Amino acid sequence: MTLFGLSEPVIRLLAFSSIFAALTIIELWAPRLERDEMRGALKSRRWFTNIAMVVLSSVVLRIIFPLAAVGTAIWAQEAGYGLFPLLGMPLWLAGILAFLVLDFAVWLEHVVSHKWPWLWRIHRMHHADTGFDLTTALRFHPLEIVLSMLWKAAIIIALGAPPVAVLVFEIVLNGAAMFNHANIRLPLAADRILRLLIVTPDMHRIHHSTDRRETDSNYGFNLAIWDRIFATYTQAPRRGQTGIEIGLSEWRDSRTANLGWALALPFVARPESGKPDLGKPTEAGQ
Repeated sequence: MTLFGLSEPVIRLLAFSSIFAALTIIELWAPRLERDEMRGALKSRRWFTNIAMVVLSSVVLRIIFPLAAVGTAIWAQEAGYGLFPLLGMPLWLAGILAFLVLDFAVWLEHVVSHKWPWLWRIHRMHHADTGFDLTTALRFHPLEIVLSMLWKAAIIIALGAPPVAVLVFEIVLNGAAMFNHANIRLPLAADRILRLLIVTPDMHRIHHSTDRRETDSNYGFNLAIWDRIFATYTQAPRRGQTGIEIGLSEWRDSRTANLGWALALPFVARPESGKPDLGKPTEAGQ
């Protein structure tokens, strides 16, 4: 797919680079938290691991699933598959509905990745980061990225989602994830207004708490409405935003910033059991 003479991978790379650069500058200018995990040598190691993870995941995804989301939408459109073409739905309406359904599907996938033990083993690598900044949004295991793409591809085919809507969704989802993981300080009034519609950093940071009651909430990556509709919304952390403990209580040391350790995490046991972890969330949870 091309737009303005640019291919889909180039469009996504330009969008990613622009958003990443902008949020990096804002994090330096107006950070929300000031912690050891957010600066110095440990931050450098975290950034290397988290950025390396997204590079590895992207390569693995293109090898295993070369069509990716937009390519799948183009293939489904050419084959005439999906509910929207069957109903003869106008492009603008199909685009809006596709965006909403895909956003809900990602929210649901996130909830299931916490509730289903085998998926939690993979997803917990994202939560093992003891820092919280825009690079945390890139820290997903390659296995999770592939599984997520398979899920999105199934939704895209079932809907017959317009390729341009899928492209917009993928860019927005990626940018929103970096935004709501960013270590940036928003005015409280702006945060209250924004989180009525979209997930803000203060809202999503709660999901990365070591307190399971807080982690089992605020699952959204983009639209904030799903957590409100399904009663998984938490307004504020018990310890406050500056006192919140980030990460998993099982692993609270510098190993979490190591790339090899992070890649191996789905296959290791919880330290307290000494036995293979079948994925049951701990009290610190998710």
